[in-house]
Amino acid sequence: MSAPPTFNDVGDLINQANQRTIGPAGVATNLAVWSSLVTVIVFNVLRPRNKMVYQPKVKYHVGDKQPPQISNGIFSWIPPLIHSKEPYLLEKIGLDAVVFLRFLRLLRYLFLVIAFLTCAVLLPINVKYNLDRIDRKDRDALTMLTIRDVRGRRLFVHIGAEYLITGLVMFFVHINWRAVLRLRHAYFRSPEYTESFYARTVLVQRVPKQMQSDDGLKSLFASLNVPYPATSVHIARRVGRLPELIKYHNDAVRDLEGILVRYLRGGSIGKKRPTVRIGGFLGIGGTKKDAIDFYTNRIQNADRSIQEARAQIAASQGKAENYGFASMAAVPYAHIVAYALRNKRPKGTRIESAPNPKDIIWENLNASEATLVRKKTMGWIWLSVFAFFNTIPVFAISILANLNAIAHFVPFLAKIANDHTYFFALVSGVAPPSVSAIFGYFFPMVMRWLSRYQGGVTQSRLDRAVIARYFAFMIISQLIIFTLIGVAFNAGEQIVRQIGKASFEQIIHNLDKLPGTINSTYINQSSYWLTFFPLRGFLVVFDLAQIIKLVWTSIRTRLFGRTPRDIREWTQPPDFEYAVYYVNMLFMAAVGIIFAPLAPLVAAMACVVFWISSLVYKYQLMFVFITHVESGGRLWNVVVNRLLISLVFMQCLMALTIGLQLGWSSFEWVATLPPLITVVLFKGYIRRTFNSKFRYYIPSEDEIARSKVHSERADNKGNRLANRFGHPALHADLFTPMLHARMMPLLPQVYRGRLETKETKMNEYGGQKMAAQVTPEGIKIASVEQGDLEYDPALYQRDRGELDWDQRSISTTRLLGDMGAPNLQGRPGFFAHDGRSSPAPSISYDQYGAKAPATPENLPLLYPTDSRQASMTTDSSIYAQQMQWASRTNSPPGVQYPPAPVHQSTPSEGYREAPTHRPYPSQEGYFAQGGYSTQGYPAQGVYDKDTVPGACI
Repeated sequence: MSAPPTFNDVGDLINQANQRTIGPAGVATNLAVWSSLVTVIVFNVLRPRNKMVYQPKVKYHVGDKQPPQISNGIFSWIPPLIHSKEPYLLEKIGLDAVVFLRFLRLLRYLFLVIAFLTCAVLLPINVKYNLDRIDRKDRDALTMLTIRDVRGRRLFVHIGAEYLITGLVMFFVHINWRAVLRLRHAYFRSPEYTESFYARTVLVQRVPKQMQSDDGLKSLFASLNVPYPATSVHIARRVGRLPELIKYHNDAVRDLEGILVRYLRGGSIGKKRPTVRIGGFLGIGGTKKDAIDFYTNRIQNADRSIQEARAQIAASQGKAENYGFASMAAVPYAHIVAYALRNKRPKGTRIESAPNPKDIIWENLNASEATLVRKKTMGWIWLSVFAFFNTIPVFAISILANLNAIAHFVPFLAKIANDHTYFFALVSGVAPPSVSAIFGYFFPMVMRWLSRYQGGVTQSRLDRAVIARYFAFMIISQLIIFTLIGVAFNAGEQIVRQIGKASFEQIIHNLDKLPGTINSTYINQSSYWLTFFPLRGFLVVFDLAQIIKLVWTSIRTRLFGRTPRDIREWTQPPDFEYAVYYVNMLFMAAVGIIFAPLAPLVAAMACVVFWISSLVYKYQLMFVFITHVESGGRLWNVVVNRLLISLVFMQCLMALTIGLQLGWSSFEWVATLPPLITVVLFKGYIRRTFNSKFRYYIPSEDEIARSKVHSERADNKGNRLANRFGHPALHADLFTPMLHARMMPLLPQVYRGRLETKETKMNEYGGQKMAAQVTPEGIKIASVEQGDLEYDPALYQRDRGELDWDQRSISTTRLLGDMGAPNLQGRPGFFAHDGRSSPAPSISYDQYGAKAPATPENLPLLYPTDSRQASMTTDSSIYAQQMQWASRTNSPPGVQYPPAPVHQSTPSEGYREAPTHRPYPSQEGYFAQGGYSTQGYPAQGVYDKDTVPGACI
């Protein structure tokens, strides 16, 4: 045992610390800190001059959701962040963004307390033990701060820290669960949700063949005898390859616009006419063609094919899909029906609340069970293969993180380490987390593509899948495999040291020290995470400055030019990638929690990054990013579950550490197990207490009474359901080629002749008419003035808002009616019940680009939408008869059913005040046969909120 240390001994130890250990961490931290400061200065200088990049939501917002104005002062962007509280943010940026900020708030306060307690308690114990018990040659400044060399009863303090961290995580999770639940309930009752058409609609999937018609869906709901009837139903119709045709057309427009801008850049025609290679591989083989003529002809033929396809949709009978939709009279009715049918498969169908149509991945809705099984199996195979090959960059990261150990056996590395100390520390400290960040950029894209391939039906569901899989991958690769590779390096180092000094038998015998090697390896790797967090903090600040976006935009503008369409799209606020940002925060939280009792400095570094992230992303979500489609905070329970999983990993690692350092035979490691059991019980408590209330809308009696009830006639009169949930390809706007006005005079030379000039209606500009030139092939190229390049804020509000959809539905109906197609309303036999039709012939993309006009024979059979189908009967329908019967049998004497509404609306308004209860008769049918219980629904017009839960969202 060494002599007791003095104060001077401690200072001398710090000054003479082992540079190969503290060097990489110190260099990485210094570099990240100074780079972050420079980035913040750059942001403050650029922000006032580039408001379309740093605060686009001030100009582009929906309704009254404009963020607060910011002056041009250097730090004037900070006060709005401080003064904007959660209720204000909920109104301005939506619940998804507020829940993300709430999660960051949880992490920053959680790690503030964890870092303070662990650093204040564990660090002095670790340092004191090392100074008292460990020789100077066996210790350094970083390992002194960890649990690596601590033995004896002092380890029970670390076990106590495990208990404390477990309690803190559960406490913060619980109070934030309650807060998010209140936010979720407020979202369910907000006008934005209750006035949305999809909120009172249910989705029906896996519809049997014999029920694939509107009448079939009616009979399905009639047989279920659900508490509330549907006001309208719609079975989806096949659209063939119309979506691919539209994408093919619009991609060709983009290609033509890009070629024209590059060819006419600088106000003069380029020296060489652009060409495109058709066929071949990597620029080898194929045929060269004139690019302008090629894409012009492609647009012409694709446009003709689309028009003929849409005419065929309006004129022909088609085969139904295996999914459909049903609308209810009021939002609470749809929720109650969806909840009653949760986890059920009536007649093989699956019925749930309908998602926002903007969130739906339409091509996955009609996948059969066999197709889904095949795709899911292949998807997991591809994911496993990709994850396996991704161990290569993990191996590279491990090599970079263990350069110090490798340098002892690689002469040229040892020479570099001795001659260029700072450079060696820079590479070994900065390179590993940098390589990790680069490869981590692409993995979420692969995850999302595979999740979509496996049959995810909404973008929100893909987000949840990406979070679950990406987080699991990060834990397995960046923690488990990374640690195992480090163990292999250290074990190999020990074997190499013994070669020539010990016999083979002795080397094999010394392998019993491998458990100790494992223990010291993952604790020593805390120095890697001390370089990881500063660079993650720098990346957060770097994201605030958006330097890459500015640089790339400048380079592309100067080298290739920007089309009017590029400028319009780049001026809109970008979507926030919740799945990626959530996983980044979750992984940092996992590392911080796991290493908190082992190396408290890691938790302190995590705390700093979370506070920086909270400030930066609050600004980004208030002024820059938007939510693609609001899900109402559905990602909350997914990320909280992963946070609890991180806590379990910490407890398992603590059990391993105590077992290795105190010995498994002592059974003192059993003291680490109670927190693990507590977390399992806590998870069960969370599930029982919060999950159902979080996922289900539970309307009160007063909400039932005050909800809007839409009439069956109003829903069927405008075919609202068929139009709102019809395939987007039926009303998608085709791109019109656009060109800068200053380049338009050169077009006659490009197309080798005089062009006709006329006005054209621009769907991209809300139907505004613009001057255009017509090519000999009949393609209109619109002229866009400099002042019209940016996206119109009014059009942005229309496209982002929900009210636009009904207007588009009307336009779709008129479009199909103007094509000369026969009127199908009331047509006998239209959409036969069996849904049989001739199979759709295949078509290749070569046919789209051919110059020969497309004909119905070479088009895929594109099936009609239900927007022209005969409306469901109203007064004589089975639902109306049963509702009359219900009103006579369910109302007690002297009680009017339905009760007189407080507000009488005219029929044209399409809604009236809701009665207290409007149940479907439950004496017969599926519910009465034991499929579902209807006892929870009061029969006398009184809705009991304690016995009737809401519907699954």
